[in-house]
Amino acid sequence: MLRGIFSILTVLLAAFCPCSFQADIADKYFPQSFRFGASTAAYQIEGAWNEDGKGENMWDHWLHENAGHTDDGLNGDVACDSYHKWQEDVQHLKELGVQTYRFSLSWSRILPTGYPDTINQLGVDYYLTLIKTLKENGIEPIVTIYHWDLPEVFNEQGGWLVPEVSDHYESYARVCFQLFGEQVKYWVTVNEPKSTCMWGYGTGIQAPGLTLIGDGVYTCAHNILLAHAKAWHVYDTEFRSQQGGKVGIVLDHTWSEPASNSQQDAEAVERENEFGLGWYANPVYLGNYPQVMIDRIGNRSVQEGLSQSRLPQFTDTQVEFIKGTSDFFGLNMYTGYMVQYTDDYQANPPTYWGDKGGNTYSDPSWPKSSLDWLTSYPEGLRKLLNYVNDKYKPPEIIVTENGWTDVTGTLDDDDRVSYYQGYLSNLLLALVEDGVNVTGYTLWSLLDNFEWGSGYTQKFGIIHVDFNSPNRTRTWKKSAKWYQNVIATRCLVDQCQ
Repeated sequence: MLRGIFSILTVLLAAFCPCSFQADIADKYFPQSFRFGASTAAYQIEGAWNEDGKGENMWDHWLHENAGHTDDGLNGDVACDSYHKWQEDVQHLKELGVQTYRFSLSWSRILPTGYPDTINQLGVDYYLTLIKTLKENGIEPIVTIYHWDLPEVFNEQGGWLVPEVSDHYESYARVCFQLFGEQVKYWVTVNEPKSTCMWGYGTGIQAPGLTLIGDGVYTCAHNILLAHAKAWHVYDTEFRSQQGGKVGIVLDHTWSEPASNSQQDAEAVERENEFGLGWYANPVYLGNYPQVMIDRIGNRSVQEGLSQSRLPQFTDTQVEFIKGTSDFFGLNMYTGYMVQYTDDYQANPPTYWGDKGGNTYSDPSWPKSSLDWLTSYPEGLRKLLNYVNDKYKPPEIIVTENGWTDVTGTLDDDDRVSYYQGYLSNLLLALVEDGVNVTGYTLWSLLDNFEWGSGYTQKFGIIHVDFNSPNRTRTWKKSAKWYQNVIATRCLVDQCQ
């Protein structure tokens, strides 16, 4: 009877979805072993920015210094107030029926000075209680150690541009394993290092607001990759035998299609993949940066009159140290692009985009969200999963973020339902037809939250949050009810086979 009610609900929801979103949806069941979940991040939902001993992070500092850094002039001081409303959030997760919940730890809440000599017990207790409650409700935590909120003390020392930061991160990761490792079986070292480096150190639209698009982005990436590897080795040598968990890194990428059948456009697509995903995945899974990055950045650096490449070099020892440091591949994927070959841009001034080459744009036929970069191309997820599986051969893949935004926060979010349905359909086909070992999916996001440079103007949540209310009232959207149904039936359509 319950399944029948859920099936009727699925049909009713689908009937109101825009035709432009519609496509054939897979009618097979998700395996019982496949885990559904949702994702959040500490700075985006917790609030309580200076309560109970928490220290200052670089987002606190950057946004307090200049409210103009966000579209609405707001910050994460209160956000969703999940620091105080965590029990309600766990109840929502339980009612959704998810098997996993991906969230991040606030470095400054655990280590207020950034250093391991001062541990904030109130912050530790917050996460210990959250983790314990999740597990009591049958929800497996996937814990991200670092999701962009570097302690301000290290930002003032140079942040991810200085090698020492990887040592500080290693010490912090060790504390996390010591404090929470008995209860946590899935660890993410760093979320989307490309976003951190590109937008924080390249274009300046995110904290810490630096514009070093020709060199700082590569230095940032270099240090984050070393930090990730150090954390993985700490776990592998000091904790794995007793705790039995897994450690991976979460990388973001879009799927790109060539603008034509020309060989040049095909080559431009491959450069897009190597400069976008391979930049981080190659060192972790294959060893060293992609050769096309080494060659192009090196050659262009010579043209610029530099004595060495703007792309830092790993030593042979570092190549071996980083290679193989992932027990699963965390993949964030939202959208797709078309890629067109272009003649190389002039070498000066040096930029990441000049190094990469090519022109990217969205196909005008793809449904568009309220963000310029986010269009719906669900077939891209299946193609990307196959690409990752074939090239990097990871032990398992977890889709750790995937989501749709609007500016209204409407409860009747049919576009979001259609988006999820299309992407999950392609994930399912990659799993059951292509044999890709994708074991889980945590959508972005559980809640409308603070969306970095967009402030609160963009709504990614399946649960609406009233930011005008001191209580931060939560209300389920249609997408939450739809997702609950999918989890309960393990089916995307009215009747599965």
